[in-house]
Amino acid sequence: MYLGIEIGGTKLQLGMGDGDGVIHSLWRGNVVPTDGADGIRRQITAAIPKLLTSAKRKRDELKGVGIGFGGPVNDATRTVIKSHQIQGWDDFPLAKWIEEITSLPAALGNDADVAGLAEALFGAGKGLSPIFYITIGSGIGGGLIINGEIYRGCGRGAAEIGHLRLPLQDRYVPLEAIASGWAIEQWARKEAERQPETWKTVFGDDSKLQTRQIADAAQNGHDPAWHILYRAWVALADAICQVIALTSPRRIVIGGGVSLMGENVLFEPLRKLVAERVFKPFADCYDIVPAALGEEVVVHGALALARKRLD
Repeated sequence: MYLGIEIGGTKLQLGMGDGDGVIHSLWRGNVVPTDGADGIRRQITAAIPKLLTSAKRKRDELKGVGIGFGGPVNDATRTVIKSHQIQGWDDFPLAKWIEEITSLPAALGNDADVAGLAEALFGAGKGLSPIFYITIGSGIGGGLIINGEIYRGCGRGAAEIGHLRLPLQDRYVPLEAIASGWAIEQWARKEAERQPETWKTVFGDDSKLQTRQIADAAQNGHDPAWHILYRAWVALADAICQVIALTSPRRIVIGGGVSLMGENVLFEPLRKLVAERVFKPFADCYDIVPAALGEEVVVHGALALARKRLD
């Protein structure tokens, strides 16, 4: 039995399982960004005994801990390099700290990497290789899984599709500045301010304009909302075509909150855009599908990482 931990910018999850695609017990909490990394560490320390109690397990039944962290990590030092969302994580020895509070060995990974591992082993990529996983939420992350193993480059990460730089008007910006949930919402708000009457007919006086609302409006034929999404999908398609040209994955799996826009609004138009742009010799080598493991995907991956590295 292992403990799997997901540390994100908005969500914290702990789960127990054998790293075989089944979670036996789960604890979920919300991150308070203003509390910083110290607040998250306090939450983890308090949550572990609660999880053990709810699962009716003893601490000595655990073999180790797997961690999926929302940011780049250093494999050699087992430290966090940086969090782009929560203050206080820079250069923090996270694996060592977990070992100190649990008295168990710990394996540390990036959250998109371990989510990709889970999808490759138990989810939408099962039985195929290579798998390229993309998570699209407040940011965009990626993971490349080859024969059931995370590809980590020289040990500080790889497959960071969200940081590919793409043209936007007269400059180049990271993909996640165009196609992440945050970027889509920001662009929609700017358009709503520029054309208030056009947007007010759909959204009323709601100035939040979250991605779910934008997707629903596009689905219902609101052209300005569809234009916002199409702009994002063109950039995403260009980035995916670069991934295909460089790594030729057998399957591209897309998860995260934005992926919940579904077939008509996201996957169908995205597949068409990629097909128009892809390197033609690789055109029949890949497919693009939604992720299968839901909100617990990083916990699944953290448990699998612990099993692989610590068993």
